[in-house]
Amino acid sequence: MAALALTLAWQTVWPYVVGAVLVGLLGAIGWWLRKTHLGTVARHRAWQTEQENAARERSMAEVDAMTWQRFESYVAELCRRDGCTQVVVSGKSGDLGADVIGRMPDGRLLVIQCKHYAPHRTVPSGDMQKFLGTARAEHGADVAVFVATCAFTREAEKLALKHGILALHRNLLGAWVRGATLESLLPLNGAGNGHTVRRRAPLD
Repeated sequence: MAALALTLAWQTVWPYVVGAVLVGLLGAIGWWLRKTHLGTVARHRAWQTEQENAARERSMAEVDAMTWQRFESYVAELCRRDGCTQVVVSGKSGDLGADVIGRMPDGRLLVIQCKHYAPHRTVPSGDMQKFLGTARAEHGADVAVFVATCAFTREAEKLALKHGILALHRNLLGAWVRGATLESLLPLNGAGNGHTVRRRAPLD
């Protein structure tokens, strides 16, 4: 009697049991496929970032080999490439921080301070303070850029962000060298220097 009851009960519930098993199996397969996909995407992005960093460093190796005079001229060439006009290089001492001066494509006055330092060095806050004191007060800059072949200290970067100076450190310079326009780099101020990403202070 008990066996008959079990048989009848099984005949009633087995479709639900099989359905539950199939749903669980499909869910597990779906979870595994999603996890595999996300892992593949993450590995691809890491590889892509590694390749981009390697390419940037290959480009920056040529920049590192320049003299500081050639570096200033090269920065001016990048400005002209991006549509800046009236670009001139000071190339002398006593320029009050204006190594390169020109006009942005929209006509704004552009003033650039250049520092050709070894990659392992950092630009100190003292250098940034000097540029802050001259970029707008002495030169009337609408867009002030401090470009360096190395990183900035946290203090120098904070000053730049507070006063609307673009701190164009080695990572951003590498992107500029590889084809990014100066205009496109302005919103990235404070990012990619190995520090916490911060919001850009307004340039105007």
